[in-house]
Amino acid sequence: MRLFVALEIPSTVRENLAELLKSLRSMSPQTRWARPENLHVTLKFIGEVSEARLADIRNALVGVRSEQPVTLDFRRLGFFPNEKHRRVFWAGIDASPNLKTLAADIEAATEKLGIPAEKRPFSPHLTLARFEHPRLLEKLGPAIQESAGRDFGSLCAKDFHLIESKLEPSGAEYTTLESFPFAAEV
Repeated sequence: MRLFVALEIPSTVRENLAELLKSLRSMSPQTRWARPENLHVTLKFIGEVSEARLADIRNALVGVRSEQPVTLDFRRLGFFPNEKHRRVFWAGIDASPNLKTLAADIEAATEKLGIPAEKRPFSPHLTLARFEHPRLLEKLGPAIQESAGRDFGSLCAKDFHLIESKLEPSGAEYTTLESFPFAAEV
């Protein structure tokens, strides 16, 4: 099974981003656009593991806690790895400082199980598209610039989710296996 840990985004954020993606998709249908229903904030990509390891992963995640919920504001648009070499189009996230701590705690809990740590620094974002050919962006540039400063909504999260990803010909299919409350009610 292919697993990751993530925060779900609220329907208002999802709808706002779906509206943006719909307008951009019409300008560049050959781009690999994210499906709005699959948008999430990845905290840890676990990767392929045997089903036999699932109980250990669940046990490791159940102990992750934060004193406060995590707050996130979804705004800005940008590219990975950078503006010159645009391969991934993303929506940015301004988050409370404990988001990075939460991601680090999840990383530490899974690393104890022998799951390799991520080599890149944690950078919260929502992946909106992947570009095989950066030249496809020529048509999209002005439309993306128009929406670059747009605010897409916010989230106050008190739980994270262990999600299975099945790669299908139509794209990834996600199934939430379990939810983990990490912060007390405020």
